[in-house]
Formats: sequence, structure tokens, C-alpha cells
Amino acid sequence: MRLASAATSIDGGLYTWVTELAQRSPAVLDSAVRVWSDYGLALFAVLMLASWWRSRSADPARTAMALCAPLVVVATYLVNDVVKSAFHEQRPCQTLHVVTVEACPALGDWSFPSNHAAIAAAAAMVIWLTDRRLGAVALPAALLMAASRVWVGAHYPHDVLVGLLIGALVAWPLALAARRCAPAVVRLRDSRLRPLVAVRSAGVGARSN
Repeated sequence: MRLASAATSIDGGLYTWVTELAQRSPAVLDSAVRVWSDYGLALFAVLMLASWWRSRSADPARTAMALCAPLVVVATYLVNDVVKSAFHEQRPCQTLHVVTVEACPALGDWSFPSNHAAIAAAAAMVIWLTDRRLGAVALPAALLMAASRVWVGAHYPHDVLVGLLIGALVAWPLALAARRCAPAVVRLRDSRLRPLVAVRSAGVGARSN
């Protein structure tokens, strides 16, 4: 109960203001935010796939980061989940009993920090380190994911802010460490798995006259 009261005192007023604004907003906007909140993480999977595909023509270090991106995201999720389990912060929609765009998660589905925000931030960070152009899409998408979780009523603002911070701080060193796998990428480029880590060289497979 003390933790719930402390969480409410931090930014409960801002959370209530956002959820009330959502109730006054057009239904089409709420529906769009709900869909993004529930399924938007799929965009980051697509961007990671695209960054891997584009990295095959880059230096081996970038290719290594792109290949390790899913592992970085999974590791970030595990770290965030450990923090979540340690704090046991109840969902604001359970504590404040407000009307929300999305159904309130059940009791025991802890709120702090946001897994969605952490995953989005981790994915955006590794994508940005691998491919600046795709990262320019991923970074604002991560912020929108975090904001959507407050809009639908699933999280306090501080839940998503800390989630973003954890995602970025965990993913950054892990992504840079993945660059050390560059020698393995170089070896793969000389193997039958070359198409996974390098673009097809001009003239390869061309018909001879």
C-alpha cells in the first residue's frame, strides 16, 4: 500500500490528466493508440530485420550488432523484469480506479517499470547503433510506444520513463560488445552461410558465355 501511495504521489495527477484527456478524445484516436500500444512492438522486429538486411553490405562489426539485436532485446527484457519483480508496484488503473482506454491488467501484473517501454528503447538503441537511417524511425517510435502505455491507462508516466532508461542503458553496452563478434562474421562470409552476412558479389552465379 505504501508503494502504491508513493507511486501515486510521484505523477498520479499527470496520469489522471492523461487518462481523462483520452476519454475526451475521438474514439478513432483512442483506437489507433490502443492498436499501437498492443501491437507496435512488431514494428521494431521489422526494423531489426531491415537493419540486418542492410548491414550485410557494411563492415562486419555492424553486421554483428544487427545479428545480436534480438539477443540484446531479450537480455534487456529480463533485466527489466527483475526490476519489476523487485518493486511490485500496482497498476495505476487498479490504485486510482480511473476509466481507461484499455482494460486494466489484473492484480499482480506489476507496473514499474514498463516492459513495453524497455523493449522498445532497447530495440531502438541497437537499431540506431547499427543503422542511423532506420534508427531515426525507431527512436521516435520508442517514445510513442512509451506515451501510448500511459494513454491507454496501463502505466504511470514514471513507469515508462524508467523503462526507456533501462532499455537504453542495458542495450547500449551490449550492442557495442556485440561488435566483438566481427571476426565470426568474417569467417561466415567465407562459408556457405555467406548470404546471411554479406550481399551477393557482382558476377557470382552469373552465366558464363
